[in-house]
Amino acid sequence: PGDRPCPHSHPRTCMKCGQGTAALVIRVGDPFCRGCFREYFVHKFRAMLGKNRVIFPGEKVLLALSGGPASSAMVRQVQEGLSREAAKRLRFVPGLIYIEEGAVCRQSPEQREQTLARMETLLQATGFPYHVIHLEEALELPPSILQPGPERSGTSGPTGPSYKEAVDSFIQQQRQEGDSGTSLPGHGTQDMPAGPPSTPRLPDAAQTQELLRIFEAAGTATAREELLQMLRTHLIVQTARSRGYAKVMTGESLTRVAVKLLTNLSLGRGAFLAVDTGFTDQRHGDVTVVRPMRDYTAKEIAFYNHFYNVPTVIVPPLFTKRREKPSIHLLTERFLLGLQEEFPSTISTVYRTGEKLSPEPAKASSESQRCLLCLCGLDIDGGEWGGQWGVQGVWGAAPDHLLPSGSCRGGVGSGAHADLGGARSRCPCPCPHRAESKAAYIPLLCYSCRLTFKELVRFWGAGGWLWGGTGVPRLTAPLWQGPLATLPPYVRAEGQRR
Repeated sequence: PGDRPCPHSHPRTCMKCGQGTAALVIRVGDPFCRGCFREYFVHKFRAMLGKNRVIFPGEKVLLALSGGPASSAMVRQVQEGLSREAAKRLRFVPGLIYIEEGAVCRQSPEQREQTLARMETLLQATGFPYHVIHLEEALELPPSILQPGPERSGTSGPTGPSYKEAVDSFIQQQRQEGDSGTSLPGHGTQDMPAGPPSTPRLPDAAQTQELLRIFEAAGTATAREELLQMLRTHLIVQTARSRGYAKVMTGESLTRVAVKLLTNLSLGRGAFLAVDTGFTDQRHGDVTVVRPMRDYTAKEIAFYNHFYNVPTVIVPPLFTKRREKPSIHLLTERFLLGLQEEFPSTISTVYRTGEKLSPEPAKASSESQRCLLCLCGLDIDGGEWGGQWGVQGVWGAAPDHLLPSGSCRGGVGSGAHADLGGARSRCPCPCPHRAESKAAYIPLLCYSCRLTFKELVRFWGAGGWLWGGTGVPRLTAPLWQGPLATLPPYVRAEGQRR
């Protein structure tokens, strides 16, 4: 009763120093005091970067900050690693990026502005250059984002210097400049105005409605999750390219990586698990994605943030009306976390299994063998998609006399428009949309991306024709304004080029 400790409790001693009282138990048999836990946490981050040696001294690195626990802890580790008190200082030049996604999370303009103001305060407190990008800006991305960029000359490879040579060159340059204790070049400059945060500007209402139309076209919550991840990644990579960042750091924890591994396996991305969940992802060529937090469990990150007051900004997830089985992503997460409660080694076992996978199947030998959306190698050879897929197989054919005057049947995937032998339609009619046959996109996609594309087609098929009680179909929208009209413009442009 009261504040008296339980008479049956026995405080445990820290397993590392053997003197302090344990403040937490990371795993069964691993009690840590606060001081030793901090050393353990910091060492794991430095060891992960030092072991892989993919970030060279002086390189610009873009830290993707969502405001969540993992990415916030990652930023704190970089802050401490760049401080003068650090025993072994980090040698790269950091920058931050925040993708504002309030529109698709059904936040009101007032709520979005409040979230932006809180994030602006958090970003400015770091002292790093930062970029605030709205998800609506994905509508203006260039088609080149769907093409791997040329590898940078400063990276390790057959023609680039080794990591040791890069370190020696960097140290020599620092000595020549007489920089014995100052910050790295570029550190501390702001891409956004300094001082107290001003009232953030939201995108135009027309852009927001266009973005919402794209997401509403996805027939399932799973397809919307995949679409959100794709747009978010493309915005981050494009910002890195335009601002000269060679690397991007993301904050996926060990728990998130394990969930993502099983989720992507369920989505048909088994061949690409190594690049989707590994430490490095080099599919974009000139920009390498790095995941330095993938050795930390969600529990470790939560305790670190709590002990050392790491600020976070929590935003609502992607909006869905379904509470039970809303998407494959959430269903897999609930399944794994439920197993973890009964069997504490579940998530670590899944994670270690993913470590044994090879990234080779994800590499594409040429553009014709590369997926239009995810940039991985095509993993399709006949099977379900080997025949005449076409949109007719999803919608069903419409009567000729109900088609708009002057239009062809290319909109429903018949005839030459459903031919999968080439990426462009060969319909001789003057229809301006014949080069954008829905079936023509299928050969450009991997198996998983085809499933997502199919969800778009299925949704619009239900809305394209309305069958009344008389059994006579009524045209509710032009057939060519199906999934292609709801794809992001840069995806359509790159698809037409290919």
